Amino acid sequence: MSIALLSLGSNVEPETHLRSAIAALRARFEDVVVSAVYRFPAVGYSGPDFLNAAATVRTDLDAGALNTWLHALEDAHGRDRSGPRFGDRTLDIDIVLFDDAVLSGAGNLRIPRDELRHAFVLRPAAEIVPDWRHPVEGATLAALWDAHPDRRAAFARVDGLDVAAA
Repeated sequence: MSIALLSLGSNVEPETHLRSAIAALRARFEDVVVSAVYRFPAVGYSGPDFLNAAATVRTDLDAGALNTWLHALEDAHGRDRSGPRFGDRTLDIDIVLFDDAVLSGAGNLRIPRDELRHAFVLRPAAEIVPDWRHPVEGATLAALWDAHPDRRAAFARVDGLDVAAA
């Protein structure tokens, strides 16, 4: 069994899509832990704010198979991959870390994900797995967040969404 750290985000009916995605993760995987949900501005384009969270899952799938499963979950939520790289998303779920693997495969599977440098991924991830070490940099996620330039920014926590118990 492996542990995967996932980044989840949505800015199109985000409450609905995040709740549904967390429910699907809990139905398929063991030991699902979910962070609080935070509101972040869109990155790379001007658009509605995103709601973002992180989750860890214990999985029997390898990284490639998990990535395929997550893409199917995104597709089931109406994910449109035909538009620009940066745009609105019904659901976006990425494998950020997978055990201590460093992978660069075909398509979009890159572990660790470059997006780990963004507050919208690092803030919720450091909340649930602060001691997980970045497999390349060696620093813990808590240390990376403490050193992040946006560390002092006020990212609103979205209360009442209750995805941790979904």
